[in-house]
Amino acid sequence: MRYITILATSVATLALSAGATFAQEAPASDPAATQVDEIIVTARKREERLADVPVAVTAITAETLERRQLTSVRDVALVTPGLNINSDAAGRGFLSIRGIGTTLLDSVQPGVGIFVDGVYQANTSYLNSPTLAVEQIEVLRGPQSTLFGQNTLGGAINVTTKQPTNTPEGRVTATYAGPDNYYIFGATASGPLIEDTLFARVSVGTQGRDGFIENSLLGDDDANRLEQSTVRGALRWLAPGDAVITVNAFVDSVDGTAPLYAVTTGPTDYVDDAQTNVRSQAEYDYTGVNGKLELPLGEATDLTAIVSYDRRDNEVSSDGDFQPLDLIRSTGFGRLETTSAELRFDTRWTDSVSTLFGVFSSNQSNEQTSTNQLMFLPGAPSATANAQSDADIWAVFGTAFWDLAPDLELTVGLRYDNQVINFQNVITSRYEAEEWQPRVALRKRLDDNTMIYASVARGFRGGGTNGPGAPNPVYDGDSVWTYEAGTKLSSTDNRFTLASAVFYNDYSDIIAQNSLAPIVGGGGFVGINLNTGDAESYGIEVEFTAQLTDVWTLSGGGLLQHARITDSTQYEVITGRTLPSDRIPFLPDWTVNLQSDYVIPWGAGDFVFTAGVYGKGDRNGASLSNTFAPKLDEYFLVNTSLTYQGDGWEASIFANNLLDEDYYEAYIDSSVLTVAGLPALGNLGQIGDGRRVGIRLGYSF
Repeated sequence: MRYITILATSVATLALSAGATFAQEAPASDPAATQVDEIIVTARKREERLADVPVAVTAITAETLERRQLTSVRDVALVTPGLNINSDAAGRGFLSIRGIGTTLLDSVQPGVGIFVDGVYQANTSYLNSPTLAVEQIEVLRGPQSTLFGQNTLGGAINVTTKQPTNTPEGRVTATYAGPDNYYIFGATASGPLIEDTLFARVSVGTQGRDGFIENSLLGDDDANRLEQSTVRGALRWLAPGDAVITVNAFVDSVDGTAPLYAVTTGPTDYVDDAQTNVRSQAEYDYTGVNGKLELPLGEATDLTAIVSYDRRDNEVSSDGDFQPLDLIRSTGFGRLETTSAELRFDTRWTDSVSTLFGVFSSNQSNEQTSTNQLMFLPGAPSATANAQSDADIWAVFGTAFWDLAPDLELTVGLRYDNQVINFQNVITSRYEAEEWQPRVALRKRLDDNTMIYASVARGFRGGGTNGPGAPNPVYDGDSVWTYEAGTKLSSTDNRFTLASAVFYNDYSDIIAQNSLAPIVGGGGFVGINLNTGDAESYGIEVEFTAQLTDVWTLSGGGLLQHARITDSTQYEVITGRTLPSDRIPFLPDWTVNLQSDYVIPWGAGDFVFTAGVYGKGDRNGASLSNTFAPKLDEYFLVNTSLTYQGDGWEASIFANNLLDEDYYEAYIDSSVLTVAGLPALGNLGQIGDGRRVGIRLGYSF
């Protein structure tokens, strides 16, 4: 098949290459340029070399984020095999790893956990946040429940921000690109308040765009606009007793669009005119604070304690049917508050045995109000729904690390999760779950530069409740058993690295597709979350880096997988319909990425020419038809930049989506409208960003 040929060709082309996600190259003018720095990760809640971790991990450094123009967290999917991220609105993100993740309704708990400085993010909106003052992003593939918690059955995205420093430093960046007035401004500064004792960092940023979608019905040429402002601060105190206390706080403001779709005749008819009757608007305000204590307890045990509070307030309004027919107008208000606490103990018992034990607790309070104004009825009456939920989650977890021999490590972990959600709107419902999640991994060093590993793990995601009239007031969580084997190797000087893994996932009660179901007692249809049934996915991932010369580095990676629903009985019983395909919506069978960095010394600095291509295979769009599933075409995005770096400052010209490739970010078949009893002028699609060309300036001190 074509996608196999594409991936095989890419792997063959890069057989001697490697990815910037595994290593940073030293500047060409540096006499030590032949030695490449190693990446340190915290994938197992400890600082370790990436090459030593028996987990499939992609680590994207701050340098890579800058060079690749990865300006939001969601952009890391461009350089991460197996990670698939889509977004159809300012406050929404849909992600999956190896076939599992979220659905089109973001009321489902994510199947991939997002963590910022060790704090779990209760919703996926953080994916659209700018990479302001980000030190490193780690993407862990496969269940990470034993160390990161529930809702990580697909994997985890672990973000580490830049910490306050004892030495004054800072960075300022400014970016502008057209044709949609895309801009980013960011600044971060760090230094001591009390030398050697108390340090601080402050980061501010703003970004905006007009987007590539217009609304000719309203005369609106920036229908998919975005404005976002961020302020983040951190304090780090080297307290008595070798304790380290870190406090982080943030305020984010987002003014953008709610879900926005254009009427289209089919998945290859790329329409950029969303003719809705009202302007799509979404406003989000995020605030939060968290604290972390790191304290040695004697010579053998380290204590880590984290407490956090986050709050999201949102207000949205949109055309509820996304069509020029004035049928439904929707508004909504909401508040999500999350508090959490985690305590863990890392103990070294002997030279060959260590353990990590901990407890976790969280409360999530969610209040939502939604109103639909029915414009097609006399007097345009409104229907308002109020919903409240309160979720209490607690867990205990432990992992033992045992060096059976100097070159052989056994890791055994187990986590117990307990979740209770009380939900109230017109009715009161309750969801409860308790789950055990084990993980066993065996790592074998063949030599100092080669490692192989195998692991077995179980992951779990919590379920939830539906609104009044749903045939399933409660839907269960889903779970997966994952079997994985991989290898990591490098040359002695680290100029060449290779990581690959094969995996098999066996999912039960998978939450893979939202749907509409007949209202109990009659009266139409209601939107529901539900368990589709069982599924499996298997495949291979590859990442590699090669510094071919002191000035030329290639990097790349790819995924080839088969992810299919194997039993959809649950879906059929609840909805009364059959699935039109065994494919999971929006999930490609392959992704591939390839980058090249070439450094040309010039005067006191360097010219760096960077080019990259990212490809994604065909996917199914959303559909409620019994027989037809729309297929979205494969596509390739080409990004390039030319940067001059010298003595702390840099200037770049860049082009993203250089070839102005057309593709759909999200797509909904007309059957979704007709099943809901609405007339449909066509299908609904949201195009991806077109070509941007711009400049970036930066200065570091």
